[in-house]
Amino acid sequence: MLRFPGHGHGHRNPDDVVIGPLDLPAHVDEALAVQAVAFGLGADEVAVRRQIVLRHMTFPGARALGATTPDGRLAGFVYGMPNDRIHWWSTVVEPYLRAQGHEGWLDDSFVITELHVHPDRQNQGIGRALITTITDSAPEPRSILSAIDTDSPARGLYHSLGYQDLARQVHFPSAAKPYAVMGAPLPLRRPQSAP
Repeated sequence: MLRFPGHGHGHRNPDDVVIGPLDLPAHVDEALAVQAVAFGLGADEVAVRRQIVLRHMTFPGARALGATTPDGRLAGFVYGMPNDRIHWWSTVVEPYLRAQGHEGWLDDSFVITELHVHPDRQNQGIGRALITTITDSAPEPRSILSAIDTDSPARGLYHSLGYQDLARQVHFPSAAKPYAVMGAPLPLRRPQSAP
């Protein structure tokens, strides 16, 4: 467990968020409520994603972390798994990666499947804590993910952690906007501490 951001103090700050393992199947509706607000999803999209999340969590090595507030609410979550070329996501991104000479990134990588933080809790370092914590325990030497291909705070976060663009303008069937596939060596880059 990681107490964040008030760790190291003798008292509990009311704004503390605890980063720790999340039983995602048991909390799928709460997690998808965070994703719906953060990503602007409607009820139909949430229903489809619910089935996808539940299926993903049955895959070997799939795991999730949550960022929980002192009152027990989920402020954010991340989940991922070792990548497998037979997974749907891999079959979609493979030709784009091959065209850029980056197809090898599909092997021996931990894929960040979803990372979302409630808008009320964004820009507090929670997303960074979630992604670095989940990848710190990954045995794979690198991580891959996809993000909407625009200049966004999410992409800025990924770049700051060491993720580089492997392919851009990737089109998923049913997604209105193109995505970028990004990859980084593990462990992820940490910000430099002030002297």
